[in-house]
Amino acid sequence: MAKKQNNKIAVLNALKNSSVPLTSSKIEELLKNSGYYISERTIRIYLKELDDQGLIKTYGKKGRIITPQGLDELSVTNIVEKIGFLSAKIDQMTYKMNFNLKNRTGKVVVNTSFLRPRLLYKHLDNIYKVFDKGFAMGKLACLIGQGERIGNIIVPKGMVGFTTVCSITLNGIILKYGIPTNSKFGGLMEMKKGEPHRFVELINYDGTTIDPLEVFIRSGMTDYLGAITTGNGRIGASFREIPSDSRNTVEQIDKELTKIGLGGFMRIGLPAQPLFDIPVNEGRAGAVVIGGLNPIAVVEESGRRVLSKALSGSIEFERLHHFELLGQNLKKFL
Repeated sequence: MAKKQNNKIAVLNALKNSSVPLTSSKIEELLKNSGYYISERTIRIYLKELDDQGLIKTYGKKGRIITPQGLDELSVTNIVEKIGFLSAKIDQMTYKMNFNLKNRTGKVVVNTSFLRPRLLYKHLDNIYKVFDKGFAMGKLACLIGQGERIGNIIVPKGMVGFTTVCSITLNGIILKYGIPTNSKFGGLMEMKKGEPHRFVELINYDGTTIDPLEVFIRSGMTDYLGAITTGNGRIGASFREIPSDSRNTVEQIDKELTKIGLGGFMRIGLPAQPLFDIPVNEGRAGAVVIGGLNPIAVVEESGRRVLSKALSGSIEFERLHHFELLGQNLKKFL
């Protein structure tokens, strides 16, 4: 039974890693390349069982794709093996990102939140304020319709995918300049009179399987409404370390990013000096980056639960638009 379960998980993983439907013969080929020797006949039996459980969906002769329920099943099944998963995923997506700052082409890493179009429309004013106050990762966003796929996630029926730029995008961009980034933790930044004051909560990236900001938002620990109305509140931010010799270059890159709506550095510290009381290693400089999921948190604070996925995938930069166009673009989904 354990072997059968492991084989079915291997089949689900093969489907998860594909952007197109897969036939049983193609799955057999992919699994064989990964060291799983399962006959095509047995795979067809597994596919029938997975289909009955709602974990996959059939597209006729084209093959099968994994469903949101299938992705959830994989997430639960693999939880024991995912210690340190988030930090590994950050590194993986950083190295895979191909955005070219000079040409403004390529893909950037995004977060995606799923909600009813009318609910998003109802809260647009406060979402705009989060962007306008500079509490978001830049000024860009994108809407994705039901049935569309971003990374391994499919937008559910009746929902719209609200995507915002993930802060890991900054890691990928400065890496293209030969500057490595060490992502340390995600936290809640206390704001006073609209300015960052101190970190009040911290979660290390290498000790969690869930993005820290997802945890803070779901737990009701944020206060974006306070931040956008009085300037006093708690918003998501993360802490990085960069080589101290790269500090001036990173500042110049940040200026270029701000021009095109991708800016997200809140503060860049001095070499080997603490930043917001966070110690920094010798030869490094600290940097605080604004949380990518910040705009959607105001909806959660209104009492409405929203499913959000940090580092949900990558999309072409050209698909992103200024946040003030969200209302206009949302009308086609209402």
